[in-house]
Amino acid sequence: MMRVTGLVKRFPGVVALDGVDLDIRAGEIHALVGENGAGKSTLVKALAGIHPPDGGSMTLDGRPYKPGSAADGLAAGISVVHQELALLPYLTVAENLFLRALPRKAGVVDRRRLRTDAAALLAEIGLDVAPDTPVERLGIAQMQLVEIAKAISTEARLLIMDEPTATLTSRESGRLFGILRGLRERGVAIVYISHHLQEVLELADRVTVLRNGRSVVSRPMAGVTAPDLVRAMVGRDLAQEYPPLPERAAGEEMLKVTGLRVSGFDGPLSFSVRAGEVVGFAGLVGAGRTEAMRAIFGADTALAGTIELHGRKVRVRHPKDAVRHGISLLTEDRKSQGLVLDLPISANVTLAKLRGALLSFKRERALAQQYGSRLHLRSAGVSQHVRTLSGGNQQKVVLAKWLNAGSDVLIVDEPTRGIDVGAKYEIHELLLGLAAEGKALLVVSSDLPELMGICDRILVFSRGKIAGEVARADFDAEHILTLAYSGYLKNGEKP
Repeated sequence: MMRVTGLVKRFPGVVALDGVDLDIRAGEIHALVGENGAGKSTLVKALAGIHPPDGGSMTLDGRPYKPGSAADGLAAGISVVHQELALLPYLTVAENLFLRALPRKAGVVDRRRLRTDAAALLAEIGLDVAPDTPVERLGIAQMQLVEIAKAISTEARLLIMDEPTATLTSRESGRLFGILRGLRERGVAIVYISHHLQEVLELADRVTVLRNGRSVVSRPMAGVTAPDLVRAMVGRDLAQEYPPLPERAAGEEMLKVTGLRVSGFDGPLSFSVRAGEVVGFAGLVGAGRTEAMRAIFGADTALAGTIELHGRKVRVRHPKDAVRHGISLLTEDRKSQGLVLDLPISANVTLAKLRGALLSFKRERALAQQYGSRLHLRSAGVSQHVRTLSGGNQQKVVLAKWLNAGSDVLIVDEPTRGIDVGAKYEIHELLLGLAAEGKALLVVSSDLPELMGICDRILVFSRGKIAGEVARADFDAEHILTLAYSGYLKNGEKP
């Protein structure tokens, strides 16, 4: 269907694509993998008409393909689910789904049909929200499902999905895989980008690996293993997926939450975390994990409950209260909630705690260099705008911001979302290192192997309640998932 030959794309100071070759066939799922910064998203934007290439050629159905805009890509039957969500927050879910082709009756929008069509599409993708819900009220995982539903609604010939399961649990991911296999049977070509290599092994027919803007491997999936993909991506072997857990003993009870209730969930929630401990929070999309963490941080209002730090009750009504008490929140959406993209690294690192009445740019740069060195931040310097950093390095900037704030309690929500295997290992090392220093860590993740790889114990949320606690010695994926489903099943029903 599509052939890419010697594609080149340059940005100021960067060669993003350096002679990429790729061929995409109708009725196949073609995986595209590589480290952050390898060129995957740039290639997708070239295919979609967003970034015109500076060299090379593309053909579609054997004819030259030179899209001048995203509209040209859509007209050619190419639909993209981008890693960065592109929904309109003040419109409803239904309006976002059909914005390009709103159903009309007598010249005005047919609201009844809009809701009916949206409800059918939401049911197909497995998202249980009302079509009239404003998008701004959704969590990021729900927004991700809306993006996927929107792309599927276009009946594209070529569907490109950039990290579609980054915030989805196994239930939502499994539902998506079934839909993609059905589209493949109908002859749709699918380009699937993911840092979750097990997904690639399970789903793809063929794979292309990008490294440093070049295609280094392109082959059928038969016989390919995860270590093969890692070796091609990073140019070396990774001895293991997760860092070894450092020897440490949990200290004093640092954070205690009692009777917490948040809007939209029954609760109440009660738990504690000790110094030097990494506690994971598992559960399905919409189970209430993120909402609970935002309430603890003061970003959302808690309806009831108390918070104790070091044995003393504290009042957290606003994020500034949390920061003052030494609580930080690394949000699940780092770009819209954790960073100011058009400010440099130095400004972002000091955002949570500016020192002194007057801002010292010299001090700001020194702090950014200090934390950048500690976190192995890869950049052209602390004056580089964070928008231009890879996902893994952006996440390190957010971590640096909270380290600079001097937080003792770190809440990290989806810490490795959209991050490649090499950067993921580094983030895990950083989190375990902070625990070894005596910090208390609360880790929310939709990636169950991640929680099992770095946590001392896991609390499992189900429909807004804690369904159970699992100690490290008892970690078992089936048991944890059974707890996660428990609040959604009738008596005797199996997940």
